[in-house]
Amino acid sequence: MFRLMNNVRTAILLALLMSIFVAVGSIWGQQGMIMALIFGGLMNVIAYFFSDKIALATMRAQPVTEQEAPELVAMVRQLAGRANLPMPRVCICPQQAPNAFATGRNPKNAVVAVTQGLLQMMDRNELMGVIGHELAHIKHRDILIQTVAATVAGAITSVGIMLRFMPIGGDDRRGNVFEVLAMIILAPIAASLIQLAISRKREYNADSFGAELAGDPMYLARALDKLHRQNRMIPMRVAMDSQKSMFIVQPFSGRDALDLFNTHPSLKNRLRALIGRDSL
Repeated sequence: MFRLMNNVRTAILLALLMSIFVAVGSIWGQQGMIMALIFGGLMNVIAYFFSDKIALATMRAQPVTEQEAPELVAMVRQLAGRANLPMPRVCICPQQAPNAFATGRNPKNAVVAVTQGLLQMMDRNELMGVIGHELAHIKHRDILIQTVAATVAGAITSVGIMLRFMPIGGDDRRGNVFEVLAMIILAPIAASLIQLAISRKREYNADSFGAELAGDPMYLARALDKLHRQNRMIPMRVAMDSQKSMFIVQPFSGRDALDLFNTHPSLKNRLRALIGRDSL
């Protein structure tokens, strides 16, 4: 029942994203709406088949074997078994900023990736909490949904930016400056808000299930506390803002400490949901 309701809510939110995309295209009339549908569908196809490759390439992730990273791979295998999941591929990213993410279009094609900085910073129990969280995203099939949402939201934002420089076609549309300005300003904001609605709820669910897999909610709570503190000290750039939702904590770029569009719940709220209080 949980998975069914999860999928229904997600379908509604993704439909809203596509409707925004079509609304932006409608500025160019019926032809623009058709092009928006085609472009939006293409974005979804790319997200479905290539999202994992894009995410891994962006992070320069390298696959590792049990011989190369015995403790990490063994831990992923153990926790995947507890979650009744196929063994995902395991990758390590060279970044010193501590973080982790999961990607792939389904559990059979899933990848768990961690940064070098995370491996250096976490003790065994904390690492179990982080891996459990990422496996929870795989279990709940969040990895594909979040990537599709991020891809469409990013495309809407890009189209909104392009509208600033493109002429408006069609005599009945020409000169409607207020409509164009509304689309330029409101479409990316609406897309971001819908993406946040998809992302934040799933983070709470992944925290809860991941803590259960690891065996103690304090493991993940301590890991999250470390991650939030260290990410302020070691910024990490991502290719697009829409990619931030895939990480266990939002990467800190050095310029978004007061960002109102954070893709993740606050540390205080996550700790309160995990351990019943907002600090360790």
